[in-house]
Amino acid sequence: MLMTRAKDDTVSTTIGLDIGGTKISGGVIDAKGAILAQGRRDTPARDPAAIIAEAACLTRELSADFEIDAVGVACAAFIDRAGSTVYFSPNLAWRDEPLQERLQSALGLPVTIENDANAAAWGEFRFGAAVDASNMVLLTVGTGIGGGVVVDDVLMHGAFGVAAELGHMRVVPGGIRCGCGNRGCWEMYASGTALVREARELVVSGTPLAARLGELCAGDPEALRGPDVTRAAGEGDPAAVELLADLGVWIGEGLASIAAILDPELFVLGGGVLEAGALLIDPALAAFRRQLTGRGHRPEARFAVASLGNDAGMIGAADLASRAHA
Repeated sequence: MLMTRAKDDTVSTTIGLDIGGTKISGGVIDAKGAILAQGRRDTPARDPAAIIAEAACLTRELSADFEIDAVGVACAAFIDRAGSTVYFSPNLAWRDEPLQERLQSALGLPVTIENDANAAAWGEFRFGAAVDASNMVLLTVGTGIGGGVVVDDVLMHGAFGVAAELGHMRVVPGGIRCGCGNRGCWEMYASGTALVREARELVVSGTPLAARLGELCAGDPEALRGPDVTRAAGEGDPAAVELLADLGVWIGEGLASIAAILDPELFVLGGGVLEAGALLIDPALAAFRRQLTGRGHRPEARFAVASLGNDAGMIGAADLASRAHA
C-alpha cells in the first residue's frame, strides 16, 4: 500500500493508536495533525484477543465526542504490504495475526495497520520536522534502532511490507548477537542498549576512569542505565563523554551507508538517546561527513531533530488511515 502526501489536506477526523509492548496510546487527530483527545491503556501483551478488546475499548472511549471515520494503528511488528496481517511482533503475541480484519470487526470502522517506525516517519513527514522534504529518513535511537523512509513523497514498504528495518542492517560480520537472532546488527552498536552495555563493561573493569559511573549505580553495574551515562556526560565526566562520542560515531557511520543507498535530502533523528544532545549529535555528524561517499563533491543531506516525540506514530497512523479510507 503506497501512501502519498495529498495536495488537499481536507481529511476526516481519525483515531490513531500506537500499540506497544506495555501500553496502547490513542488520540483523535484532525486534518492538521493536532491531537484533539488522548488516552491510554495497559497492553495485555500475551493475549491477542485481549489486545483487540483493549484497543477497541480505548477507541470507543475516544470516539464519544467525535465523529470518527477511520482508525490507524501503529505497532512494532512486521506487517504485510497490504496492511492487513501482522507477520510477527517481538513484544506482542502476534504471529500471522489478521489484525486489520479483527479490529474492523470489533469497531465497525475501517482500519489501517502500519509498522510503528513507518508511521512515525510519516507523522514527521506530514506534520513534523520533515514537512519541507520529499525524501527523508527517520532514525529513532532508543533501546534499539527504528527507521522509516519516504522516497519522492511515498512511504517505502518494500515488496513484502517489511522495508526500512534499519537497525538490522549488518555492520559487523560475526559480531554481537542481536535480539533478532543474527549477529552484528547496527542496533547492537548504535543504540541505548549498546551504550549501557559498554558503560557496564567499563564499571566492571574497575578502571578509575569509571569512578563516576560506579557512583551512579552504587557499585552495581547491572543497575546502570542510559540516563545515568547521559547525566555523567552532562557533568563533564570523561568516561561518559567518551561513551556517547563512540556511540555517535557508530550512528554517523551507519547513516553514511544509508545515504549511499537512498540519498535522502533530510535525516530526522529521534528517540530517547538523543536527549544527550550535542554530546551525541556532534560526533555523529562528524562521522557521517567523514564516511560520506563522494564527500566534498556532492550535496549533503540535512539533519533535524524529530519534533513530534512519542506521538509521531499515533499521528502518522491516523493520517495514513484518513488517506486510505477517504
